[in-house]
Amino acid sequence: MPLITFGEIFDLAAMTVFVGYIFSGMIPVKRENYDPLIHYKRGFDFEGLKFAIMATAPAIIVHELAHKFVALGFGLNAVFFAFYRNTFTLMLGVFTIISKLTGFGFMFFVPGFVGISGAGTHLEFALAALAGPLVNLFLWLGSWYLLKQKKYRKKHYLLLVLTQRINMFLFIFNMLPVPGFDGYNVFIELVRAFSG
Repeated sequence: MPLITFGEIFDLAAMTVFVGYIFSGMIPVKRENYDPLIHYKRGFDFEGLKFAIMATAPAIIVHELAHKFVALGFGLNAVFFAFYRNTFTLMLGVFTIISKLTGFGFMFFVPGFVGISGAGTHLEFALAALAGPLVNLFLWLGSWYLLKQKKYRKKHYLLLVLTQRINMFLFIFNMLPVPGFDGYNVFIELVRAFSG
């Protein structure tokens, strides 16, 4: 199995643009000479899209790639899919777009996921499921440390704060022991591994 396919790269790019679009306008972008009517004067805010992608996409991309590469490391099959490759996640994506366009405010979506299969042990499946949230934990604690120690440039402050918050949310949310979440898969596979 190849490390990554062209289809997966395409799905990662599509997911990145989708996530950036969903969060553009929600994340404040610090600009020189800020004009509150800029959205109405220029049309679509590409600067806001770019900043939203920089703030959100790395947390999600690295999370999913951690699942994939840990699974591959155990000899399992692992393929990344963007949300539109599955009927349920596609419906969540459509709901999210409608929610953004109407200003509804509530959004819940799964921008991508890794399908893992093969003849692995329960412990290997547990570690593959844990890999994504662990990356978010490291990004959360790393950005927290940089902020606490003031080891950043002033222009990167907002990006670090958002990185810290997004990764904290992703870690906690993904570790919930609820069916469909990484935490549930970790818990179930560990129980199976140690209960024989």
